[in-house]
Amino acid sequence: MATAFFARGGDCMTRDRETARRIAQAVRPLGGSVYYVGGCVRDRLLGRESKDLDIEVHGVTPQQLEAVLDRMGGRRTVGASFGVYGLAGCGLDIAMPRREAAVGRGHRDFTVEVDPWLGPERAARRRDFTVNALMEDVLTGQVLDFFGGREDLRRGLLRHVDDRSFPEDPLRVLRGAQFAARFGFTVAEETVALCRTMDLSALSRERVEGELQKALLQAPRPSIFFRTLDIMHQLRPWFTEVQRLQGVPQPPRYHGEGDVWEHTMAVLDTAAELRPQAAQPMALMLAALAHDFGKAVATTESGGVIHAYGHEEAGLPPAEDFLRRVIGEKALHRCVKNLVALHMKPNAMALSGASVKSTNRLLDAAIEPGDLILLALADHRGSRCDPPRPDPEPFLRQRLEIYRAAMAHPMVTGSDLISAGLTPDRDFSQLLAYARKLHLAGLDREAALRQTLAYARKLSKKHQKEG
Repeated sequence: MATAFFARGGDCMTRDRETARRIAQAVRPLGGSVYYVGGCVRDRLLGRESKDLDIEVHGVTPQQLEAVLDRMGGRRTVGASFGVYGLAGCGLDIAMPRREAAVGRGHRDFTVEVDPWLGPERAARRRDFTVNALMEDVLTGQVLDFFGGREDLRRGLLRHVDDRSFPEDPLRVLRGAQFAARFGFTVAEETVALCRTMDLSALSRERVEGELQKALLQAPRPSIFFRTLDIMHQLRPWFTEVQRLQGVPQPPRYHGEGDVWEHTMAVLDTAAELRPQAAQPMALMLAALAHDFGKAVATTESGGVIHAYGHEEAGLPPAEDFLRRVIGEKALHRCVKNLVALHMKPNAMALSGASVKSTNRLLDAAIEPGDLILLALADHRGSRCDPPRPDPEPFLRQRLEIYRAAMAHPMVTGSDLISAGLTPDRDFSQLLAYARKLHLAGLDREAALRQTLAYARKLSKKHQKEG
């Protein structure tokens, strides 16, 4: 069975498959052969969809391959020294077999030698895991499996290919952890042992962030990513704040699941279930990870009673340290820290039956109000209380609807104040903030405008007395 591949968005994948076949047919008279490689073969055998299609072209020179691609039109040289090409309007990644050797720490510096006659087995040996070293002939559909990758797929086992080449790129430790989380794989004991010997400190932030994103946004249970790194003794240096949660006690009455580490892992997996509803899924997942960082410094025990008063505020500096180290986007930093700072309030308000005015003000303080509710629900569901606390979801969902309905109605604007005879001055921002508070308290536009104008007169009289 040749190319019964999956769909990366329908027509695009069909076009890419056809392009791969055309390349294979063009190089065959030259003595060449073309193979699907990497994740796309793995995913097909797993019965999963794949977004990317990669091929490797063997047995022709770079010049011969370039001539073939030029005849097809739109050749792009992605990395000339790496033997990597593309075609305009095509998502297909086209590469030639190559040898790689690390010459610096963290895979920052390495030498690459294109070798068209390296052979499939030796080319596959440079891959990280056996399940990613599978190759499939584009024309015949024959699967080449030199290292037992198909059996490892059947067993759900993640096993490295080569003892010598694997440690050359420390990112493979993180890749192994995210594969384990995304696919539910178990990492082989010998691979775990090898990962424990590797130094991740020289990796670039961008590469670490890429693997973390895959784990947090694609894995059904992102906790497996961190549990796997823990088994590998590799939470440091990139996830130090997460490791510090281990052994931090919690009151058993409210946290029967265990210490802060166990609670965070449970919250993370629950957040993954809610992730499709999020306005900013990455912010939600990072906040689920970081929401209790403060407990590592704020937790105290006195007379057998465990407290973590003020852990929300205490958690902001370690959250900032973590985000600065791993996440590049500053707007994401702000959103995550905002969620961490507010994460305790929704459930507390649900428990006390707080007023609409109070919940409106809380949700108005959130950068993403809906995501704050999702974080609160994940936090609640990740806690095993005895006796169980009432489900806050109906209350929180209702109050979110009320807040959104209020925000959908017109509010008092600067134009309204000018039309009422006021001149923009130093009090304008204060007056608009006052009007917003009235709106959040449930007043309609007309009533809010009347009270705001009355407040403006009060401020004017105050200034006159002072002046």
